[in-house]
Amino acid sequence: MHDGTDGERTRREFVRAGAGLAAAGALAGCLGGGDSPGTATPDGDRSGGADPTVTDDPTARPTDGPEGTDAATATASGPYSAELAPMGEVRFESAPESIFTILSSHADMALALGRGDDVNAVYAVDYTNSLMNAFTPALDGVTVDWSDCVASWNPPVETVYELDSDIHLADPANVVTMSNWDRESVETVADNVGPWFGNTFSASHGSPPDAYADAYEYYTLWETFGGVARALREGARYEALAEVLVDLLATVEADLPPAEERPSVAMVLPSTAGDGMWTYDVNAAGYHAAHTRPLGATDAFGGDVANGAKIDSEGLAEADPDVLLVLGGVVDAHDMAAIRESLEDDPVAGTVTAVEEGRVHAQGTRHQGPLLNLFQIEMGAKQLYPEAFGEWPTYTEGPYPDLAADEQLFDHQTVADIISQ
Repeated sequence: MHDGTDGERTRREFVRAGAGLAAAGALAGCLGGGDSPGTATPDGDRSGGADPTVTDDPTARPTDGPEGTDAATATASGPYSAELAPMGEVRFESAPESIFTILSSHADMALALGRGDDVNAVYAVDYTNSLMNAFTPALDGVTVDWSDCVASWNPPVETVYELDSDIHLADPANVVTMSNWDRESVETVADNVGPWFGNTFSASHGSPPDAYADAYEYYTLWETFGGVARALREGARYEALAEVLVDLLATVEADLPPAEERPSVAMVLPSTAGDGMWTYDVNAAGYHAAHTRPLGATDAFGGDVANGAKIDSEGLAEADPDVLLVLGGVVDAHDMAAIRESLEDDPVAGTVTAVEEGRVHAQGTRHQGPLLNLFQIEMGAKQLYPEAFGEWPTYTEGPYPDLAADEQLFDHQTVADIISQ
C-alpha cells in the first residue's frame, strides 16, 4: 500500500506517476490587501489520527483529463478536468487565471508552475514573503512579492467572494475547520466563485472531518503538486521539475553512508515565547517530512515522544541528538544566532551533542511546496552528511547561501529556467 513517502519510490515509478498526474512569469505578485492571521502558527500543525483511504496504485490518480486524454497534450483552450481527493473530479472550462491559496505549500506550487503573479491570497503575508524570499534568491531571475496579498487564514467568506478567484488552492476539508466557515459556505463558494482544489491532511496523515473522511486519500507532496499542475494546465513545468527531483533523490541515495554511521536528528520549532520547543519526527509519514525522510537519519526521539509534542531543555538533553534542525530558522521569526547562543548558555541544553559540536542548523518549514522541498533536501543532506555532500555554510541570517555550481546537489539554474520559461 502506497503511504506517501517520496523517497522510497524508484525513478521509473515516480516518472510514471508524474506523467499520470501532470497537466496541460517569473515575477510573483498579489492583488488586494489584508491583515495578519493573528496567533496562527505556520508550523504549528500537530494533527494525527486514523488513516483514511490510501490508494494502492498512485499511478492511477488523478485522472488523465477529459475522456481519458493526457492533460499535458489536451488543447489549452478546451474544457478539461482534474481530480484530487477530497474534491473528486473538477471540471474547468479554461485554465484558471486568478489563484487563491492558504498554506505556503500551495503558494509554492503556483510559483513553481510559473503562476506566482496570479496568486491573490496567502496564509500570512509577512511570513510567506519572508519564507519564499529566503529561497528564491538562489533561482536567478525568480522573484516573489506577495506583500499586497490578502491574508487567507480563516478569511471572512465575503472576502473570498470579493477576490472572485478562478481556483482556490486549498483543501475544503481543512477550510471547514476554520471558525468563519462551514460545509455549506465552502460548497457555495465552489458553486458561485471557483472550485476548491487542495489536499492538506496528507501533510501528517491526520484525520479529516467526518464529512470528508470517506472521500479522502493521502498523497505525497509531488502527487498533490501533479494534481495542481493538471488543474492549472502546467504539465510541462511539472514534468520538468519532477525530473529534477528524481535526479536529486538518486544523488542523495547513492551517497548516503551506511545506516549505522548516520547521525541522530531532532527537528524542532522553537517557541517564540522562549518556553520550549515542539519536536517533529524526521521520518514521519506525510509531506511534512518530505525533506528529511529521504535522508534516512535516525530520529533522536525514537518514537518515545509524540510527533508535535512540546519539550523543554531536559527533554532535548535526554534525546541528545547529533544534529538539531531548527524549523523557521531562515525566516525573520527566529534568530539563529540568538537560538544557538541560548542553547549554548543553557546549563542543560548546552550538554546536547549537537550544541557542543556546532551542528545546530536552520531549516525552512514543514509546510513546503516543491521548490522548498528541493532546497531543503539539498541543505539537509549537507547538514547531516557534510563528508558526502559538502559542508553547509554556518547560517545566521539572510537568503539561502549562494552555492557554487559544483556544490549544488541539483541544478538551481535549471529550476529557475523551468519557472521562467
